[in-house]
Amino acid sequence: MTPAKPARPRAKRPARAAPAPHGVVPTIGTIPLPGSPKPHPELGLGLWALGRWSAEDEARTKATIGRAFELGFRWFDTAEVYGSGRSERILGDVLARAAGGAPDAFVVTKVSWEHLRPSQVRASLVNSLERLGRPSVDLYLVHAPDPHVPLSGTMEALEALWAEGKIGAIGVSNFGVGELEAAAGYLQKARLVVNQVRYNLFDRDEAEPVREYCARHGILIEAYTPLARGLLHGRYLEGKRVPAEIRRFAARLFDPGRLPELQARARDLSDLAQEAHVPMASLALHWLRRQGAVPVVGASEPGQIDSNLEAWAHRPTDAVLDRADAIARGDRA
Repeated sequence: MTPAKPARPRAKRPARAAPAPHGVVPTIGTIPLPGSPKPHPELGLGLWALGRWSAEDEARTKATIGRAFELGFRWFDTAEVYGSGRSERILGDVLARAAGGAPDAFVVTKVSWEHLRPSQVRASLVNSLERLGRPSVDLYLVHAPDPHVPLSGTMEALEALWAEGKIGAIGVSNFGVGELEAAAGYLQKARLVVNQVRYNLFDRDEAEPVREYCARHGILIEAYTPLARGLLHGRYLEGKRVPAEIRRFAARLFDPGRLPELQARARDLSDLAQEAHVPMASLALHWLRRQGAVPVVGASEPGQIDSNLEAWAHRPTDAVLDRADAIARGDRA
């Protein structure tokens, strides 16, 4: 591993890109999904952290989801394992209070790797729909494969639910090429249209091996942890302590032997963003979009919704994104 660069004086920060005028927010575009009645938004809000905290915390996260919906987010990503179902229930509560029950929301949830037998798949979806308060979900993902459960039965159960209209589209998460091929092969009429994987400028091990296959077969890559748990948003660069939960769930990023080097690269990315007059997160989000992936960001308070949308509103040039790619890979020449 390349040694971390020695500390250096920080250049004076140039003026940041101006935020969008009050009341004007960037449009989040959409992408058609084969066989789906709804297109897929290009930017989403992931609810991994929701539903785990105190009543006060949950009130704040409801406000966060509400702010996201108000400002144009429509893709909301949750799972039955997030907070043991509480994340789905919180999302359902917020959407139920939106105009008309938020029929234009693009709701994604996941069946746990522990519930992949056919009868379990159906029961999991029924329970998720009850918590969400919706008659169907727009996209249902297999959260992760279980090598002990044949994919044939799982995919047949998903296709049956799709045929009944309870699922708008079928996808998977954390699948490699062999698993994608097997899963797609067990579908008769429906299409496998999404693979959600960990993907960001610093962490490409899961996405890069499947990118070509997904592009060739019309499978959209949803990128979770697009901001590397905050590193690509400028967090943890000036001595802020990394929470234990973040270290546990992102051990590859925050390993003590690797973190100093990634922080050095992140500081260089911050300098590049300042030079380009864009928020740092713009580099990460729009690099992913150029790769053909759609990012699903996290947020735990309303202000983070605004900062993510500010980043989305400012697309760096291709030349800047090329430099960001090189810096993230460790090429500082």
